Amino acid sequence: MDTPTFPAVSTSLLLDGPAGPLELAVDLPDEPAAAQPVVAVLCHPLSIEGGSMHNKVVTMAARALRDLGISVVRLNFRGVGQSAGHYDNGVGEQDDLACVANWVRASLPGYQLWLGGFSFGAYVSLRACDRLSPAALISIAPPVGRRDWNFDAVNPPDQWLVIMGEADEIVPPQGVFDWVADQPEPPALVRMPDTTHFFHRKLIDLRGAIAHEVRRWLPDSTV
Repeated sequence: MDTPTFPAVSTSLLLDGPAGPLELAVDLPDEPAAAQPVVAVLCHPLSIEGGSMHNKVVTMAARALRDLGISVVRLNFRGVGQSAGHYDNGVGEQDDLACVANWVRASLPGYQLWLGGFSFGAYVSLRACDRLSPAALISIAPPVGRRDWNFDAVNPPDQWLVIMGEADEIVPPQGVFDWVADQPEPPALVRMPDTTHFFHRKLIDLRGAIAHEVRRWLPDSTV
């Protein structure tokens, strides 16, 4: 498969990945004149429970970033949509993310790479930080204490945001808050009251929280 160029318009495409084709959606800012030299790669929730790049939390996070002039790439992990392969408990998915990140960096070498993810996607993007050294990280409802995923000895960037619903019924909120407090350099933390795991009726609030917190990280902070 030929390596695609980074598109000049919002579109979907296939990239040659470690397990076969990877399906991507590239979302560009609506106002090209306000575009920032930043690309954020966003990761979706658990594949084997229906997670995909079309998840509403992921697409709302993409909308918040696009509003700030950031280009966004959403990917379907292996085994989801048109992406080849099979679920790999976050290990192969880190390879998928690295493939996309490396394509972004090769395509746009002067741009900052940001990573982000929701739930399982927050885990994958956090664990990939050692390897990819992003300029910023957005972790939405990281599944601390769920399954056998290891959240110890992580190496996030200095610019790190965690957003957590206080009424999350899937990930125990206090476990996340304690984990955040135990970090050597704790991230910015947004606690959203009366908010469940999938941010039902809170998606607009999520959009605002992301925009408010990450705006100061932009290379052109006048936006």
